[in-house]
Amino acid sequence: MSKRTSSFELVLPARGAGTTAHRWLFSSLRADLVEGRLRPGMRLGSTRELAKQYGLSRGTVVEVFDQLKAEGYLECSVGSGTYVSKVLPDELFQVVGKTDGGKQTAQGRTKEVMSDYGRRVRPFGNLEARPSRAFRANLPALDLFPTTLWTQIAVRRLRRASMNLLMACDPMGHVPLREAVASYLSTSRGVRCEAGQVAIVSGVQEAIDLTARLVLNPGDRVCMEEPGYPGAVAVFRAAGARISGLPVDDEGMVLQRAAMRGARLVYVTPGHQFPLGITMSLGRRLQLLDWAAKPGGLILEDDYDSEYRYAGRPVPALQGLDRRGLVLFTGSFSKVLFPSLRLGYLVVPPDLVDSVSAMISITSRHAPLLEQAILCDFITEGHFGRHLRRMRQVYAERHSALLEAARERLVGLIEIIGIEAGLQTAAWISSGLTGTAVAVAAAKHNVEVTALSEYWQGKVLREGMHLGFAAVDVKEIRRGVRELAIAMEEALKVAVRGGHTASAE
Repeated sequence: MSKRTSSFELVLPARGAGTTAHRWLFSSLRADLVEGRLRPGMRLGSTRELAKQYGLSRGTVVEVFDQLKAEGYLECSVGSGTYVSKVLPDELFQVVGKTDGGKQTAQGRTKEVMSDYGRRVRPFGNLEARPSRAFRANLPALDLFPTTLWTQIAVRRLRRASMNLLMACDPMGHVPLREAVASYLSTSRGVRCEAGQVAIVSGVQEAIDLTARLVLNPGDRVCMEEPGYPGAVAVFRAAGARISGLPVDDEGMVLQRAAMRGARLVYVTPGHQFPLGITMSLGRRLQLLDWAAKPGGLILEDDYDSEYRYAGRPVPALQGLDRRGLVLFTGSFSKVLFPSLRLGYLVVPPDLVDSVSAMISITSRHAPLLEQAILCDFITEGHFGRHLRRMRQVYAERHSALLEAARERLVGLIEIIGIEAGLQTAAWISSGLTGTAVAVAAAKHNVEVTALSEYWQGKVLREGMHLGFAAVDVKEIRRGVRELAIAMEEALKVAVRGGHTASAE
């Protein structure tokens, strides 16, 4: 049993007038047991400590402990202390909340006190900590991250930690890291910015939320790709925005003037469209900038994993084409390094810097400073660039292995969409199955795919699946393709017999 809890003092309610010390202490401790504040296996402080804390005689505390032991709530371990029983008396599980005498229920009160935002907001799932397998998407090759090197940098930073590093920093982030990020984005992504425009945030999700709160009022219109990133949908819905989904073709987002009329913001993933992986053409980028030039329009460019490019000429960021301060640009180190790092960036037009800084100052205050300093060293000492180059080769090999294996085993079942960058791709289902049916069948063969239907807000126009290739090696990719083919063939036989193919519906 853990003894750590013995160092914490018990906080008990005030003793009422006329209540004996024994009755007060017994009822207070029993209430804590019944209501779960004292959990099974938790160690209590000594009777001497409790008597001293509340000004009681030790004999009174001993009597109460003995009574609780007799009723099965506490147990003793000689030489170790007093613990909450691992198996509590049956009566604890029979306790029900007191009736409210006709007053409003807790659920009713919750609805009453909630703001409109509180009623709208919904949870957005996080990555689950489980072993990677084909074809888990949105995940880098964590087993190839240089953890030893990262540890050495972290230890060195801690050994040299100054008072400033242990204090705080500007809401926009650690200045040396902002300078390093600005230099990297300018060189590698064609972003036009200075360090003063870079805000260090916890990742793309926070950047989307900051942007939404910065520019949107309830009822404002937001345009985004359809299918598109559900994390952005969750933010915009919580903000009370009206979402217009714009279709995607082989040049990226299709700009529909009618749907975009009156929109305050366009959210877009032009470098590697989520989830289809298409790169937006230069012509579409220029058209989008022309739209934003009209009064009141802004663009949020999500560059979530475009660092890894495998084909075609490098395409500069949409923000790099902007000359009017119409584009906010965001990206994350979670996809290129490791997800739990929770550091990313938001590049803000100069006239919005003060507002973004003020918003961060009253919420997160700033991103964790020590992690910022470690990441800064990782970048400025050249490790980040070397890691990108190494992983670009690894991911290119894995992408090629996926395409080659698919040509051998999945012809007639799926059609993989061509991509130029990123950690995952998508595939249209040619066999008539639904994406959901394929995902269920694949899971039985220890293969993980995501139905593209999960990324549509309106009518699903075409069935497909999301395929990640970065997080697993070539051997696992080949196994995944083989098992996916078997799973789809089995599911197709069942669907045909039951008349449940997508085309039949």
